[in-house]
Amino acid sequence: MLIRCWGARGSIPVSGRQYLKYGGDTPCLEIRTEDDNMVIVDAGSGIRALGNSLVEQGRLEYTMLLTHGHWDHIIGFPFFKPLHNPLATVNVYGCSFESSTLKDVLAPSMSPPSFPIQIEDIKAEVFYHDICAGCYNIGALNICTINLSHPNQGLGYRFTGDGSSFVFLTDNELMYRHPGGHDYADYVAFARGADVLIHDAEYLPDEYALKKSWGHTVYTDALQLALDAGVKRFGLFHHNQDRTDDAVDAMVEDCRRIVARHSAELDVFGARQNMELQLSSRLL
Repeated sequence: MLIRCWGARGSIPVSGRQYLKYGGDTPCLEIRTEDDNMVIVDAGSGIRALGNSLVEQGRLEYTMLLTHGHWDHIIGFPFFKPLHNPLATVNVYGCSFESSTLKDVLAPSMSPPSFPIQIEDIKAEVFYHDICAGCYNIGALNICTINLSHPNQGLGYRFTGDGSSFVFLTDNELMYRHPGGHDYADYVAFARGADVLIHDAEYLPDEYALKKSWGHTVYTDALQLALDAGVKRFGLFHHNQDRTDDAVDAMVEDCRRIVARHSAELDVFGARQNMELQLSSRLL
């Protein structure tokens, strides 16, 4: 299994010299299995560059999973070039939660007065699949869901394929249970033994004191989840829009010191734009 990160920033895209290492685009991941089956996770601003790359590869069939409909996770949807190709087919999976349908979750990103092209004008053939719970297969990938603890709700995912497992829990507040969310122990069980866990790590402790219930997690609490779940690698994700490269580096180094004090075997990294994680020995 190969994971490529096309955006790891939270809330809003940013730019500037202080954000070059971890990048400024908002959430988007690409996951590929060894048989070249591919899924896209979230349609933040990072999906624009991913779409350009996939068009160059000549792909015509796409699978997209959404965690939720907050703006930073769908802002790139209108700029995903395959949507404007009449030969392309796009299957979108996710949970509509408080909206009527999954299409309604995405429609505001392509509605006047915010955008000149409406969702009905998409040229590709798009199918919307409302999946709010359980496990299912997409090609060689087995995908299981868990509700996130987040305002307006959301879905976390566990991907299993090629003998590897990857858990993605962005926009998940571990120390505050939102309606529809789960207890801490449930997230530990969901992530148990994963090869990689990427989790929301938006806040420092003093920031969280002012922003509790906003739907995000202190990085040390996310680290504790990784330790309790016994995962092999832990990635900090959904970097605060004002968090510079140096500041994210400091968070990563602090996590590594904590891991060392626990005498634990856990590799800690900051998820960054254009990062690739290869979870099997065979290269694509």
